[in-house]
Amino acid sequence: MKHLTREEAKSICDKVMSFSKADECNVQIGGNRTGNIRFARNAVSTSGVVTDTQMAVAVAFGKKQGIATINEFDDKSLEKVVRRAEDLARLAPENPEFMPAVAKQTYKETPTFIQKTADIDPEFRAQVAAYSIEACRKKNLVAAGFFTDVTSFSTVANSNGVFGYQRETGLDFTCTVRTEDGRGSGWVKRSIGDANRFDAREAADVAIEKALRSMEAKALEPGRYTVILEPAATSDLIGNMLGGFDARSADEGRSFLSKKGGGNRLGEKLFDEQVNIWADPWNPDVAVLPWDGSMLPRERTEVIKNGRVNSLEYSRYWAQKQKVAMRAGHGNMIMGGTDKTTAELIANTKKGILVTRTWYIRMVDPQSVLLTGLTRDGTFYIENGKIMYPVKNFRFNESPVTMLNNIEEIGKPVVIAGDEVPYQMLIPPMKVRDFNFTSLSDAV
Repeated sequence: MKHLTREEAKSICDKVMSFSKADECNVQIGGNRTGNIRFARNAVSTSGVVTDTQMAVAVAFGKKQGIATINEFDDKSLEKVVRRAEDLARLAPENPEFMPAVAKQTYKETPTFIQKTADIDPEFRAQVAAYSIEACRKKNLVAAGFFTDVTSFSTVANSNGVFGYQRETGLDFTCTVRTEDGRGSGWVKRSIGDANRFDAREAADVAIEKALRSMEAKALEPGRYTVILEPAATSDLIGNMLGGFDARSADEGRSFLSKKGGGNRLGEKLFDEQVNIWADPWNPDVAVLPWDGSMLPRERTEVIKNGRVNSLEYSRYWAQKQKVAMRAGHGNMIMGGTDKTTAELIANTKKGILVTRTWYIRMVDPQSVLLTGLTRDGTFYIENGKIMYPVKNFRFNESPVTMLNNIEEIGKPVVIAGDEVPYQMLIPPMKVRDFNFTSLSDAV
């Protein structure tokens, strides 16, 4: 099914609500076209395009709610999905945390759509794979990777007059390069909304260089080291922490932001003064929809300011219960930095370890956000401002809260989508002291 235009989406939403006999009705429609190409062992393995459009209808009779979904949009099907949602609502118990549909809202459009990205075709995808494959063949290396591009639209509406429609685009590329004997491995990730800013050759070259440099890795004793974490290494660590900036879990004593004796740590200084993190739906590098899952309009929000906890996320129910203003949930996270490159951070390091990527991260202790995980795909020893040699990978036990208190230098933020978190992120590389490596890993 082709993507719905704004007018088509509005017509469908109005028709759905005209069918509803419930006290309130909420409609969400989402459609996407996802192109992809996958390659492994220096050959393309799969490619194609997947399209889908889905609609969810949520209704309520008093505090009894029902929801149903459908991917057919003729009048008979639209009425059928409304009746199904209403039948479920009548059967459901009352929701003690029920919140009525939001009042009519105004959404300020965000820059989520780029035509160049929407125009990506099979030839473009094939060329992305070809750059990696051909370059690796010339150097007797083995490439594997996955490229996806997405063009989508989102619509929200309700019986109080809410209506929002917006298109989005984005692309994501990961590539792993191995030496033929398996002793060297390099990796790269690019997550970008604008195809004009994506350079497949540059990305592949990063993974190739890491693979070639990571051969003959030496073992270092586990312990606490100064580390330079590239953005891909930083994003999942910090992302796990940012997911805990929820007021309810803090107020109920379930997070690192809980205060002994009750309440939360809003306003407290928990991090180095260099740490500034905010959400901004209009940032052109990581733009997101101007509304959240509750249909509330997003706004720029300072999350951490000069090391202090500046704001927490509140669900509509918890905001009402705690008698605070309702705010939309974040869709992205942006960390402030400098103009320094990773190379400059390396040049300013007397002794340390460069970490390309963190992987297989698991929570050890939610109350301190202690995480465990592994380094991989390029870990290097630094001495007197130069990369000296590759080192065997480590397992680490570290908390991003502690990490953000041990910052020595911050670099220039880049766009990356964390594997462990649902945010688009703009995150810098950073130099951190006393990072805790607990054991060695045989993985490359």
